[in-house]
Amino acid sequence: MTAPDGGAPAARSGAPDRVETLPAIPGLGGLYVRGLAASGRIAAAHRLPGRGRHDLALPDVTYRVAGVPTGDAAAPGHVGSAAHLARYARLVGEAPSEVLPAGYLHVLGFPLATAVMVRTDFPLPLLGMVHLANSVSVLRPVRLGDTLEVRAWAERLRPHRRGVQVDLVTEVSVERTDEERASGTGLPATTLAYRGVSTYLAKGVTLPGDPADEDGTAASGTEAFVPPLPTARWALGPATGRAYAAVSGDRNPIHTSGLGAKAFGFPRAIAHGMYTAARALAEAGQRRGDRYDWTVTFAKPVLLPSTVDVALRPAGDVPAAVRDAVGQVAPAVPDGAGDSTTGVVYQAWDGKGRLHLAGRVTPRS
Repeated sequence: MTAPDGGAPAARSGAPDRVETLPAIPGLGGLYVRGLAASGRIAAAHRLPGRGRHDLALPDVTYRVAGVPTGDAAAPGHVGSAAHLARYARLVGEAPSEVLPAGYLHVLGFPLATAVMVRTDFPLPLLGMVHLANSVSVLRPVRLGDTLEVRAWAERLRPHRRGVQVDLVTEVSVERTDEERASGTGLPATTLAYRGVSTYLAKGVTLPGDPADEDGTAASGTEAFVPPLPTARWALGPATGRAYAAVSGDRNPIHTSGLGAKAFGFPRAIAHGMYTAARALAEAGQRRGDRYDWTVTFAKPVLLPSTVDVALRPAGDVPAAVRDAVGQVAPAVPDGAGDSTTGVVYQAWDGKGRLHLAGRVTPRS
């Protein structure tokens, strides 16, 4: 969509009205094959002489999958099953529970967001896309046995100082039970439980206009970072990426193969950003409550193997500059239900004091 004066395209926000219902959550393997095949074509198209910078538009569609099972109704060992949830919890350090943590809901919905990104009308190449930040709001607990509806769409295509950034939004809602439908309770057909916003950067693509203010500080205080006293230390072995790939389905070769990582300029495989973010969320434990906002901004990738120092501190005890830095990522549901002076702020860094990631976990009222 182009502005009437020929300036920067309007950054559409909100779910498109057109909904396409898929029969099931697609598998990531096939999606990656499609995305990698399309990436070369898209990148070449952006290099064509005369290619305008005003002709980028996001797919005007929301993907939807209804009736997603969890608990006993899910296929044994698959996403949504008790056994799969237990594997995930052990890997990231979550306490055993029937409640699906926000990181797990990201794993559940990520393939549907990826399906949006590999559509033929998605204007950015999947290959080389950089995950800049993530924001999640958990509005109610999701438990094993709940039947879910998942929706995903792309929004807010906008310039970045190194290319173009875009948000992929995933929503998970809990469907009414058969008993609730039969009793005529008057409840809505679904209740929104989770909204996640993943912000990605496509390098080498341009849009007119100036980058937003948020771009200049996207590293959440990287330049001024001074490591605090750590509260935890993670020893991440060389197989960390493969272990998370086996649970999440995200087998991007930069995480699972040294050769694959070198093809993208990394000396070794790197940890999944959402694995490290999920580890930080697990560190917050009971302090987050049943309803919470969770944000993360990614800075320096975590090379594997690696030792990562982590600090979780009460939000009210950290310097205002740190609180402001992590506050640059807004809650996925910005309704004011979370008080930014409560909850915890977390930061993780390497042995040379270089920041890997930072964010906050804020209980919602």
